[in-house]
Amino acid sequence: MRVLLIEDDDLLAQAVATYLTKQNYVVDIAANGEAGWELVNVCNYDLILLDIVLPKLDGISLCRQLRQSGYQMLILLLTAKETKTDKVIGLDAGADDYVVKPFDFQELSARIRALLRRGNTSLPPVLEWGALRLDPSTCEVTYADISLNLTAKEFSLLDLFLRNNQRIFSRSAIVDQLWSAEKDPPEENTIKSHIKSLRQKLKAAGANYDFIETVYGMGYRLKALDHEQSCPKPEPEIDLKQQQILLTAIAQERENFKAKVGSRIAVLKLAADALRKDTLDAQLGQKAEQEAHKLAGSLGSFGFPKGSLLA
Repeated sequence: MRVLLIEDDDLLAQAVATYLTKQNYVVDIAANGEAGWELVNVCNYDLILLDIVLPKLDGISLCRQLRQSGYQMLILLLTAKETKTDKVIGLDAGADDYVVKPFDFQELSARIRALLRRGNTSLPPVLEWGALRLDPSTCEVTYADISLNLTAKEFSLLDLFLRNNQRIFSRSAIVDQLWSAEKDPPEENTIKSHIKSLRQKLKAAGANYDFIETVYGMGYRLKALDHEQSCPKPEPEIDLKQQQILLTAIAQERENFKAKVGSRIAVLKLAADALRKDTLDAQLGQKAEQEAHKLAGSLGSFGFPKGSLLA
């Protein structure tokens, strides 16, 4: 499942991306609306997390532009604005849902899962291939009811094969699909290592080693099924171990945020001092307003509600 996060608060964006990556989403980040538009034109996304207040191209305008251009991916707005009018404008522009900043990371994750379950995508909510079952909503993978502990890239690889179960993917095509937005994509030999590890984990759960088969000279694909049947199963919730991993990730990002937030507060101090001395210029005022907007969202999400209100 590939997600594009368009958010100008780099600390909050990195924290959200880390949290979602722990749940096996592939996450790309854009710091402004124009950069987000450029990424949409070169990558296929299942979901866009879109801040409303953005430099260069605001979120509402970008949302409208995406829908007018025929893009159908799900769009979840992230906004610090709480008025009914702003929400209505966002939904009228084509957004599927919205989350008001500051948001709780677990709540955001639950809203994403709910949106993907009810989303407009024509793909099934749970992907199955014989005894293999991959649930994009909970990021759980099982083979014959045995849980597979996959890395984010292994999960993305398997997700790619399941969504295109008749297609052969060359190593370069896999790099394009899963790393296309990254500045330093891996060498093609890295794909071989990921495939090998994925095969070993499938084999340990009872699958044949060539569950993902090599088509020599062409690439990889899922091996055709014989007469193996799969039965629908209820959607599982995130287990306790996964929940602990996510909580640990949030705690680490909170510490990273605390270590770097001082520079933003320093800008507000400069602006406050200048305001008291009646020497506040437009450039510093605008910079302070931008930092206050970012802090209003990120302070609340990282567990500092009073600071969020002050910002």
